[in-house]
Amino acid sequence: MSSPLPETSPQPAEPTPLPPRPRAPMALVVLATLAVGYTLWAAQSVILPVLLAMFFALVGNPIIRLLQKLHLPRLLAALLVVLGGLAASGALAVQLAGPATEWVQQAPQQMRQISRQVQALVKPMQQANLAAESFARAAGGEDNRKVQVVRTQLDDPYKALVRTPKLAASVLAVVLLTLFFMIYGDSLQRNVIALIPNRQQKRFTTEILRSMEREISRYVLTITVINTVLGLVLVGVLLLLGIELPDALLWGTVAALLNFAPYVGPLIGIVLMLLVGFVEFRDPLTATLPALCYLALHTLEGQLVTPIVLGRSMAISPLMLILALMLFGWLWGMVGLLLAVPLLVCVKLVLTRLDGMHGWAKLLE
Repeated sequence: MSSPLPETSPQPAEPTPLPPRPRAPMALVVLATLAVGYTLWAAQSVILPVLLAMFFALVGNPIIRLLQKLHLPRLLAALLVVLGGLAASGALAVQLAGPATEWVQQAPQQMRQISRQVQALVKPMQQANLAAESFARAAGGEDNRKVQVVRTQLDDPYKALVRTPKLAASVLAVVLLTLFFMIYGDSLQRNVIALIPNRQQKRFTTEILRSMEREISRYVLTITVINTVLGLVLVGVLLLLGIELPDALLWGTVAALLNFAPYVGPLIGIVLMLLVGFVEFRDPLTATLPALCYLALHTLEGQLVTPIVLGRSMAISPLMLILALMLFGWLWGMVGLLLAVPLLVCVKLVLTRLDGMHGWAKLLE
C-alpha cells in the first residue's frame, strides 16, 4: 500500500513589479528651467530683499542664541543684534564716505598718473606696436583707416532721483525682514512642521531643519568673521606700507566684502591693490607691494585658515563655485555674487540629508 504524497504548501505569489515612474520629456525640463531662471531674474526686486534678510538672520542667529543663554528674551536679543549691526554699519559708512568720495573725484587724475607709470614700463612694447602699425598703414594705404565713433551718454538726474527712494525702501525692507526672521523664525518653522500629518515625518523634518539652520548659521558667521579679520590684517599691512588710515580702512573693507565671492572677488581685489599701489607710490616695484601682500594674505586664508576652521564638510568643488558665481552674478549682480556661496552650501546640506541624493551632494564636493 503506497503512502500518500505529502501535501505541498502553496507558493506565495510573486509581487508584481511597480511600473516605472514616468519621466518628463527633456524639452519640458529645459522649458521649466528657463521659466525658473526668468522668474528669478524678473522678480529680483522681491526675491533679493528676502534672501539678504535670511542671510543676515543666519549671521545673527548664533549671537541671539548666546544672548538667550544669558536669560535675554528673543525679542530683545534680536533688537540688540539688529541695532548693533546698523550702528556698526553706519559708523563704518561715515568713516569711509570721505575717502571713497575723494577717490571717486580724483579718479581721472589718478588714472592718468597710472597710465604714465604703466607706459614707462611698457614703452618698448608700444614702440614695437607703432612700428607694426606704420608698416601695415604703408602696406594697405591711407584709405584703409577705420573711423571710430565715440558715443557719450549724459547722466539723467531724473533717474537718480527715482532710484533713491527705491534704494531706501529696499534697505528698509531688508532691515525689517531681518528683524522678523530673527524674532519669528522659530515659530514660523514650528507652524510649517505642524502641517505635516505623520509624527515620524515631523520628527525627521524637525531634525533636518534644525541641523541645517545650525550648520548654515555656523558657516555664514564663520566666513563673516574670517573675512573681517582678513580686512583688518590688510588694513594693518597698508598702514605699515605708509598708506593713511582712512584709505587703509576703505580698502580693507572692500577686500573683506570681495572675499565673499571666491575667485572673482580676490581677482578684483588684486587689480584694485595694483591701482592703489601705483597711486600711492612712485617706484613701480614698490607699487606692486599692496597687491603682493593681499595675494599672500588671501592664499594663507584660502589654503590654510578656512579649511582648518570649517573642515571638509563645507568643501565645495571649485568648478561648481565658478558656475554658481557666473549664474547668480548674471542674475542678480553683486548681490548674487554675495549670496552664491551660501546658497550653494544650502543646496549641498539639503542633498546630503535626503535619501537617494548623496551622489548629487558628492558632485558638489
